[in-house]
Amino acid sequence: MDPAAILLLLPGLALVAGQALVTEPAQDRPPSLVIAIIARNAAYSLPYMLGALERFKYPKDRVSVWSATDHNEDQTSKVLQDWLEGVRPLYHTVEWIAQETPSWYPEETGPKQWPKERYEHVMRLRQEALDYARRNNADYILYTDADNVLSNENTLELLMAENKTLIAPMLDSQTGYSNFWCGITPQGFYRRTPDYYPTVNRQRTGCFPVPMVHSTFLVDLRREESHCLAFYPPHVNYTWTFDDIIVFAYSCLAAGVQGYVCNNHHYGYINVPAQPHQEMEDDHLNFVHLMLEAMAVEGVTFLPSEFVPAPQRNPDKMGFDEVFLINLLRRPEKRERMLHSLHLQEISCRVLDAVDGSALNSSAIKRMGINLLPGYYDPFSGRTLTKGEVGCFLSHFQIWKEIAENQLDATLVFEDDVRFGSFFKRKMMRLMNDVRKAQLDWDLIYIGRKQVTTDPEEAVDNVPYLVVADYSYWTLCYIISLQGALKLLNAEPLSKMLPVDEFLPIMSDTHPNEEYKKHFVNRNLQMYSVNPLLVYPTHYTGEPNWLSDTETSTLWDDDNVRTDWSGSQKTLKGSRGEIQHGLHSSSHDEL
Repeated sequence: MDPAAILLLLPGLALVAGQALVTEPAQDRPPSLVIAIIARNAAYSLPYMLGALERFKYPKDRVSVWSATDHNEDQTSKVLQDWLEGVRPLYHTVEWIAQETPSWYPEETGPKQWPKERYEHVMRLRQEALDYARRNNADYILYTDADNVLSNENTLELLMAENKTLIAPMLDSQTGYSNFWCGITPQGFYRRTPDYYPTVNRQRTGCFPVPMVHSTFLVDLRREESHCLAFYPPHVNYTWTFDDIIVFAYSCLAAGVQGYVCNNHHYGYINVPAQPHQEMEDDHLNFVHLMLEAMAVEGVTFLPSEFVPAPQRNPDKMGFDEVFLINLLRRPEKRERMLHSLHLQEISCRVLDAVDGSALNSSAIKRMGINLLPGYYDPFSGRTLTKGEVGCFLSHFQIWKEIAENQLDATLVFEDDVRFGSFFKRKMMRLMNDVRKAQLDWDLIYIGRKQVTTDPEEAVDNVPYLVVADYSYWTLCYIISLQGALKLLNAEPLSKMLPVDEFLPIMSDTHPNEEYKKHFVNRNLQMYSVNPLLVYPTHYTGEPNWLSDTETSTLWDDDNVRTDWSGSQKTLKGSRGEIQHGLHSSSHDEL
């Protein structure tokens, strides 16, 4: 341990030299365990990571917590200390090591740089945790990083049941990143193999031997072969690069310990580390995106610890006059997910109760002056308008009217089935700043859509990542100007209605159906799109939990005809305008 380190014992804790703090298990008791936590500048993630540990179903009186922190610029030390004080009565033993100063290593030039002294310090800490567990006769030690969230409450039992010396639960991320390697070069570097992505994507499931596990893994200390494992000092024959995870991988190789990764269950999540050129804040933003992905795709919500609060959020409208969220009252789960998602990103919004088309009967629709555009049929199913599509159109129409009435210059509109790309807020604010600087004359900007055509779209001068939008579907998320809202209202679309995502391309004169366009004279809506997109649907046709209140409905003029064209090409994944989740270009991340 660094001699500058300070050993801090929380009030009420006692450390007796030579005392075994984790006792030998009785025959009928679960194995004893040490959880080792090393944290630096992780105040943004610790409440969630620690909250997940609290919810483990494993008996806490069989668990000791060893934790260390140092070189912090944020509140990591306070968060850890507050948590340890709160959980002290629950766990068998708690040990807390803190080095309060300095905040930087001497050779660091940025928070994301790893000089040799930083690697060495981390290796020493990991070794100290291992020595602590061995000294106190623990049966297992679980290492877990501060930005790893083990959301599966049965993680410990599941891993122990695999009966391996070294085993890692595969952790999901918002990219192809995880906590294992499938291949390693003779020099100790990462080697891409055919097995990695099928494992990460769970195209094959089970527990697989791998040459490297890191970040979160479990070691069975009862096994004789584990006695030779070490983090520091490196093995006497070690010649690979000086990196903590590679040093440990070599130690496993030298000791004949085979590591395994298991993906037969969803165990939890790992944050994608920010790149060396990025700021410390980007770790926070990546973690927020990780939470958003977990909610959108798997319905998992990260819950903070009951002993330390989640980081405070300060939502705003990002410079827009208003931010609307359209949601049906009978879909409260979508409302809560979106409100939570926006709050995590510090975006405030106003919920607009959507018009529920399914609650309208055909007579009421006609009394509202709504009529079908002559000759309109859905291009894929051949049906006419559904009541769900009527409700969707009226919901957007209501927003356009409010924009006009309140003279709102720029308004952001969300539907409630949105999945966010990374750094959404930062990119939105930069986009609008570029639009203003370029003095672009615009009416509507798609933030999420489905590009129907395959033709390349014209880039906009002086506004990076913006194109002139061709024929597109969906109204997931868009920005609309006062001028754009007035153009849409002046077209008097209620008397010649078709789905709103067919109406917008007509108004920009990009719709291919000339007969439809004849009913709208002034088709001069100046419509653009971000490219790559910044939001996507949470689910597509055929995926679990896919739901469409517009397509699954009844016909607008016949309450007895049900519509359920769940195979409509409109809602399928994979159009040219979509970027596969996790494969955004690096240039996009710089937007």
